[in-house]
Amino acid sequence: MTTTIPTTGAAAVRTDPLRRTAMLAGGLYLLTFASSIPARFFFLDPVLSDPDYVIGSGADTRVLVGGLLDMVNALACIATAVVLYRVVRRQSETLALGFVASRILEAAIISVGVVSLFAAVTLRQDLAGTAGADEGALVAVGSSLVAVYEWTFLFGPNVMAAVNALLLGTLMYRSGLVPRAIPLLGLVGAPLLLASVIGIVFGTHDLTAGVHVLAGAPIFLWELSLGLYLVVKGFRPSPVIARATEPSPA
Repeated sequence: MTTTIPTTGAAAVRTDPLRRTAMLAGGLYLLTFASSIPARFFFLDPVLSDPDYVIGSGADTRVLVGGLLDMVNALACIATAVVLYRVVRRQSETLALGFVASRILEAAIISVGVVSLFAAVTLRQDLAGTAGADEGALVAVGSSLVAVYEWTFLFGPNVMAAVNALLLGTLMYRSGLVPRAIPLLGLVGAPLLLASVIGIVFGTHDLTAGVHVLAGAPIFLWELSLGLYLVVKGFRPSPVIARATEPSPA
């Protein structure tokens, strides 16, 4: 008769609920990059870069796929906060709830932008090319719908990303769940990004300006490094982890 002795290496990692939480949260953060970047810079480019999109031949399927990817990004934003809430609320329930609320607001703003682009596609399909259509009016309406998307992009993935960095960055920095250099990127980058957004609102530069790209780089690195660290390493030992694993009273 043979007996098997359970190992405590890889099997323990697979069954550790906090390790699974970290991997899931990190994977969701990486999903926001995998969905939003192709959507913005490839799939949605035809409607964003062509002022005459609604009266042209169009690339409707490509735009619709980009919109769906943006919706995946919006849902992943909410999921990251929901998954992390169980752990970070042990540090501060107020900040943790604020992070969940800000992620939900970010997703809502992104969704409004997606709907505006879908409306532009519908406008092109239903009205453009019909007899008697006022092409000038159609172009104006299409440009307005694209402008709505651009403003939602400014206040969603930009302003709310800075707010998220302040909330979650504070939680991660205080708790020590990840190396403090990671949340420090977010805490330093958030005011820089907000300052750049204020400049865009008042017309000093636009979203594609180099100064805005530089201002947003720390936030980009903060979210990317957080996602990668949680997937590869998981949470670091911390008093928050100890409290999270304490059995609940009967």
